[in-house]
Amino acid sequence: MLKGFTVPKSPFGQAALTPPPPWHFSSDVVGVEFWTDPEATVATLPSGLSPDPKSNGHAVMMFLDCQFTAQDDEFLDPARYQYREALVLLDAMYRDTAVMWCPYIYVDNDAALVRGWTQGFPKKMGSIFQTRTFAAASPAAAPIVPGGRFGASLSAHGQRLAEACITLRKPVGNSLSLLSRPTVLLRYFPRLAAGYQDKPAVNELAMSISDNLTVADAWVGEAELNIPDGQGEELHALAPSRIVSGFRYSLAYSVTDLRILEDHTRK
Repeated sequence: MLKGFTVPKSPFGQAALTPPPPWHFSSDVVGVEFWTDPEATVATLPSGLSPDPKSNGHAVMMFLDCQFTAQDDEFLDPARYQYREALVLLDAMYRDTAVMWCPYIYVDNDAALVRGWTQGFPKKMGSIFQTRTFAAASPAAAPIVPGGRFGASLSAHGQRLAEACITLRKPVGNSLSLLSRPTVLLRYFPRLAAGYQDKPAVNELAMSISDNLTVADAWVGEAELNIPDGQGEELHALAPSRIVSGFRYSLAYSVTDLRILEDHTRK
């Protein structure tokens, strides 16, 4: 019997793009909180989600420098299990629950791409970078201090899709306040067979579950965010109309499960 949590299935299961959960993640995050066109955010919402009447148009864009492991010290293979990603999260409502919705996300690693699809993150390949901080003092060290500056960028298919710059001002007292809403995702896998192409094999609205969520060294400050037009992309429809703040923190969490909110294949 062929083995493996994902394709490719193989005799020993070692060729699979990603091992089975639990999955553990650590990352440094550079992000911007902003407001965008409310109508553009509503246009991205899938069936089951509605606009948040109190904060429709509120969004964050985050750039992450990540490291992953499962149960076999995968982090010791950094070429396979280090990656970077950039995503947008929008305020929305699931019934009476305030949530965040992820319409667009980019990643630079195929294992992370498949893990994301399994969870419902609509990941595409991209090139993502952020300024790193180092303990040894240097003009290049980017210390986490008042006035510290960090840049980040996203490119895909030869186009610059987003760039950000933040200036740190002060630590955040309640660091988990930056992640106060659960994230809702769409797990969608179409069929190719003729006659079934409008009947996806999987069409589930799901809520992400993060275990042992930890935020450390969270700082806020001012920010700039530019999202230019991109051919073959729609991220630019969510370009900021007003910047609220910039932030930087270190993040850790584990994934062992998700919550299926609605199965649209049964409708």
